[in-house]
Amino acid sequence: MESIGVLLTCPMDTYLEQELDKRFKLFRFWDYPSSKDFFKEHSNSIRAVVGNATMGADAEMIEALPMMEIVSSFSVGLDKIDLARCKEKKIRVTNTPDVLTEDVADLAIGLILATLRRICESDRYVRSGSWKGGDFKLTTK
Repeated sequence: MESIGVLLTCPMDTYLEQELDKRFKLFRFWDYPSSKDFFKEHSNSIRAVVGNATMGADAEMIEALPMMEIVSSFSVGLDKIDLARCKEKKIRVTNTPDVLTEDVADLAIGLILATLRRICESDRYVRSGSWKGGDFKLTTK
């Protein structure tokens, strides 16, 4: 049985790349200087495209890969994928929604507290040795 062809659009996580390489016939798009030559040679071999927020699957790529069945975005966004063209050609599209939602919320709260309490300024004040010359003005609630 012939291995399924997967096109990785740009360098990503090393582990992801290694696992795809183990399980499928992996094509690294950035290894080919001419996309037209690449598509001409491999268009019938590729059934899946793995992209991210940097590079997904535009209309040109979708048209050039007639055997494509799925586009997987290794990111939250889908803005680098021509969703209308995928729907028209009945190509499945996946992504990783909500994977960072809680972490972004935590970071936002941390940044708010750091700003209101002048934590970064206080840190610089202590590290520079300015504390020897006088007190740092404290903030209030």
